[in-house]
Amino acid sequence: MQEVVKKEIMKLLDTSIIYPIADSPWVSPIYYVPKKGGITVVTNENDELVPTRTVTGWRVCIDYHKLNEATAKDHFPLPFMDQMLERLAGNKYFCFLDAFAGYFQIPIDPMDQEKMTFTCPFGTYAYRRMPFGLCNAPATFQRCMLAIFYDMIEESVEVFMDDFSVFGDSFDKCLNNLDKMLQRCKDAHLVFN
Repeated sequence: MQEVVKKEIMKLLDTSIIYPIADSPWVSPIYYVPKKGGITVVTNENDELVPTRTVTGWRVCIDYHKLNEATAKDHFPLPFMDQMLERLAGNKYFCFLDAFAGYFQIPIDPMDQEKMTFTCPFGTYAYRRMPFGLCNAPATFQRCMLAIFYDMIEESVEVFMDDFSVFGDSFDKCLNNLDKMLQRCKDAHLVFN
């Protein structure tokens, strides 16, 4: 487990997403969550075949309960999946994109970075960019994406968390919409997998 944490910390330090910090009243602990892979079938103790999710590794998460309890909740509306699917219906061509390290693309105000402090066996660190686990992270990310794609949402692009759908009723229209969307991403320094 220690190697997983060390590898994750080094990656975040190398990309300047986190930085070492001496102390903060907002220090949060880390914990480990299994990364779930595909589904496989295993035999249980009663000799029955049972579908089971495979664990492909471990994800390091931060327990922001204390910070989330003290945070004023952002009630920015997140899209409903059924409404998004209705808007996509009738289109023949789609392109699905996933934002690279989604929330980490949103910078945190320097005055608030100390609140994102966490501790692990290798030191105490604070985030420069928005981590997962914050109660307002989904609303903040959605608000940013709506600001970037304000004139494209519902017309040629749908955004749900860090997943994007670009669509069109013809191949050329979908390609044109994708080109416009990618240019907007380039202008906003938004990166995709």
